[in-house]
Amino acid sequence: MKYTTAEKAVETIKPGDRIFVQSVAAAPQTLIKAMCGRAAELKGVEIYHLHTEGEAPYTAPEFAGSFHTNALFVGANVRKAIATGEADYIPSFLSEVPLLFRREILPIDVALIHVSPPDRHGFCSLGTSVDVSLAGVQMAELVIAQINPKMPRTHGDGLIHTRHIDFAVEVSDDLPEVRAAELSADELAIGRNCAALIEDGATLQMGIGAIPNAVLVALANHKNLGVHTEMFSDGLIDLIEREVVNGRMKRVHPGKIVSSFVMGTRRLYDYIDDNPGIVLLDVAYVNDPAVIRRNPKVTAINSAIEIDLTGQVCADSIGTRIYSGVGGQMDFIRGASLSEGGKPIIALPSVTGKGESKITPFLKEGAGVVTTRAHVHYVVTEHGTANLYGKTLRQRAKELIKIAHPAHREELEKQAFERFKILD
Repeated sequence: MKYTTAEKAVETIKPGDRIFVQSVAAAPQTLIKAMCGRAAELKGVEIYHLHTEGEAPYTAPEFAGSFHTNALFVGANVRKAIATGEADYIPSFLSEVPLLFRREILPIDVALIHVSPPDRHGFCSLGTSVDVSLAGVQMAELVIAQINPKMPRTHGDGLIHTRHIDFAVEVSDDLPEVRAAELSADELAIGRNCAALIEDGATLQMGIGAIPNAVLVALANHKNLGVHTEMFSDGLIDLIEREVVNGRMKRVHPGKIVSSFVMGTRRLYDYIDDNPGIVLLDVAYVNDPAVIRRNPKVTAINSAIEIDLTGQVCADSIGTRIYSGVGGQMDFIRGASLSEGGKPIIALPSVTGKGESKITPFLKEGAGVVTTRAHVHYVVTEHGTANLYGKTLRQRAKELIKIAHPAHREELEKQAFERFKILD
């Protein structure tokens, strides 16, 4: 490993290279900015990444000839570029993204990563994001790392020896933080409805945002919960400290919190630092339904943009506009459904911020089906819970209308009659 400046390190990037950028809170902003500083010299560089926090300057229109982004999950910083055609979206189950790298379907020339300082044995940690980043590092011909004492050292798969890092740049950058907003009455109601489905001894999967936070708030009186999830945030810490989450009933990594990345506040980053109770593992393993199903009572809680009256779930787009990605929803929906006593849950508010129903007769034109109607079991809104598993199309429509917003039920009933000839 050779220490150098960011500007010198990125001089090794060549026109036409295929570059992996580490994920979420670990996006290496110092290296990204230095790379963009070479835009005039670089042509045809392809960039691959999941959601990243912070800026994505390589998507700016003036860099169109230099960089082209291929997002495997779409965050706010690349949505505009994808909408205007200056970037692309690759739909993929999160569990399969490492395979795209390892099978060289998406070959990687350079990995830009963000790691903790090396320990006395020469190992750095990928910190907050192991996810697909481990595969990106393993398959890259050249690895450039920014080394940051503010990056937590995490246990699990994310240890990288300095011999596998070609160039290192020392930084002292604050990690991006996402703070939980105050929960609304509707969000708290959704949280309570989801919590009512969660049994003591269950293994949880949930993400970041208002609804997962609302669920965690509602779990204070549960017992012996475990966690096997692609990601988690600050809301989990209080439940761990109260022993609500202890992992005693888990069969895979009992007693451990299993995840592939984290995103939250400095409190979370400090909590996971050198914490042997939390392991961040390769997402090809964490999100493998064959692994997920081995835990008992896996309860997977995922969100949706809209769901139609047959149970088709759109979670990555608003009509033709790509908003996020396939992610790990299907990995966990399937894993939970195959788990002994498992419960896959789609949780969403009944209406959008504009008052439009999220339970719709048909998905919007161009919307992507992320979770098929055959995979959906429970759907939860602030108005209740619908169990669609084993139900006919007519029965599903009736169940979903019951948990739609009251202002939209009459219209949904009319649409259901036209489509399914439901009379009552």
